[in-house]
Amino acid sequence: MALASGLDRLLGDPKRFYHPVMAMGAAISLLRIWAEAWAGENAWRLRSAGFAITALVVGSSIAAGWGIERLAIWQPATSPLLIIGMASALAGRSLALATEEVLAALGQQPEDLRLARKQLSWLVGRDTAGLNSSEILRATAETASENAVDGLFAPLFWLLLGAVLWCVGFMSAPGPLALAWGFKASSTLDSMLGYRTGKLRWLGTAGARLDDLLVWLPCRLMALSLGQLSAALRDGKPDPSPNAGVSQAAYARRLGVKMGGVNHYEGVEIIKPLLNESGREVQAADVIQILRLNEIIALEWLVIVIILVSAFIGWK
Repeated sequence: MALASGLDRLLGDPKRFYHPVMAMGAAISLLRIWAEAWAGENAWRLRSAGFAITALVVGSSIAAGWGIERLAIWQPATSPLLIIGMASALAGRSLALATEEVLAALGQQPEDLRLARKQLSWLVGRDTAGLNSSEILRATAETASENAVDGLFAPLFWLLLGAVLWCVGFMSAPGPLALAWGFKASSTLDSMLGYRTGKLRWLGTAGARLDDLLVWLPCRLMALSLGQLSAALRDGKPDPSPNAGVSQAAYARRLGVKMGGVNHYEGVEIIKPLLNESGREVQAADVIQILRLNEIIALEWLVIVIILVSAFIGWK
């Protein structure tokens, strides 16, 4: 786990290598075509097809991870493959780089808002054309705090849970890679199908609900690690997502900044709940602090789990 986390921090997701999420995405795209052709406009069929796609993609991802784990156990020389696979489940470095690119564009003299908006569009689903500097910074802080859970803490949680299961003796159970890839499959399903428009309002339901469930506990553990759990739960409650509002509220409270407000998605105005309404406007230094907090909390989780497992093994 330590090696996998270090590898993610060092390299991130190298663009020249085929990433497991790309395979998951390709499978989802193909299955969506077949599902929509079979289901047509029938809501019940679309829901059933969505459930089948979710079970197939998540189950296959878990099985693939479990297979690599078995291989590493039977043939220790293949352990580097397991480490690389675990590192692929983490996106801490990639999130940091993408966020820093937005800040770098804003930091130019004069500010290159067109470049900053373009860089931001790779990170967020909202419309970025026309955003001013303060709006770009708010959007960057919001996506950095939300994706910290989706891209780093949730997969790290499932990696650590799998590692703990192994360390306490359940070596035949799905381990860190299997659980983490299962989560990544769920997250990819949510990002590709989890929209409340057209056929996806039925087809994407199963994947979106599963992702909400798998992120629920890691999100609250992250808020607890920031010392903002009760405030984050209170502020994030009005958000339609059971997790996004909580994660953003936790960072908003910790940094003393205000998040939420008016956003536009494909030209439609959406008003998100205000988080820490009395806070100040987001600054570039606040976004950098979010990235630093991500690193600190991830390290804390690793250290805590190592201490607990070591104590358990010593007691046993």
